[in-house]
Amino acid sequence: MNSLLGCTALITGASAGLGSEFARQLAPGAKRLILVARRRERLEELAMELARPGLTLACHAVDLSNAEQTEAFLRELVTTGERVDFLVNNAGLGDHGLFEKSDWERVRMMLEVNIRALTRLTHALLPGLVRSGRGAVLNVSSIAGYLPVPEMAVYAATKAYVTSFTEALRAEVRGTGVTVTAVCPGPVNTEFGEVAQRAGEPDTMRAPAILKVSAARVVHAALNAVERQRARVVPGPLLGVLMFVASLVPIFILRHFLSAKREAE
Repeated sequence: MNSLLGCTALITGASAGLGSEFARQLAPGAKRLILVARRRERLEELAMELARPGLTLACHAVDLSNAEQTEAFLRELVTTGERVDFLVNNAGLGDHGLFEKSDWERVRMMLEVNIRALTRLTHALLPGLVRSGRGAVLNVSSIAGYLPVPEMAVYAATKAYVTSFTEALRAEVRGTGVTVTAVCPGPVNTEFGEVAQRAGEPDTMRAPAILKVSAARVVHAALNAVERQRARVVPGPLLGVLMFVASLVPIFILRHFLSAKREAE
């Protein structure tokens, strides 16, 4: 990761899954890692694992679904004069099931984390990157953002926002020395599926093994895309082809398949 050597990276959702894997893969070359998540104990365990000479680590227990905590964290960054070169907006929440049966608090938290917090952190840190003439923003989106997804309606919509937001920002900062990239993974073996699954409901989120990509591979593909200044990456060649084909299918054809399940109930 030559372009990221010596960077100060801020990683949200760093306590598990893709977030902790981003920290592991960045640690060998980074100068400083700022790890952000709700669970401080998990962050501190990760920091102990990654500790090495020349690398400093900071752990911040922040609930990004809470706007006040997010603002307090940003004020702390300003107070300490923290200079972030690489922002990894990884934190995200999911929910699986019919929207009509969803818990509003869960939906609210998903909107707060997946959209508001990601946008707020980018808004706070991007000006500094542009002024310095170097740096990168990596937004973790999803293949779910390519299409409307019944039973994951809000989650898919939030990821569509992330992907669109990334593309627009990338166009705005072109020529400034700052790059903006979206990684759109498919099924990954992390805690995400367990957390998104509603208690007492059957597990219908299982994906074919052939479509699954490891967290390590997703993160490697994402960091490689940042290094190559790519706009978007779908880790896994098969998924990449499938999503390209899906993006070409007219919506009136997709509607037939998307609504078939409910009509059959």
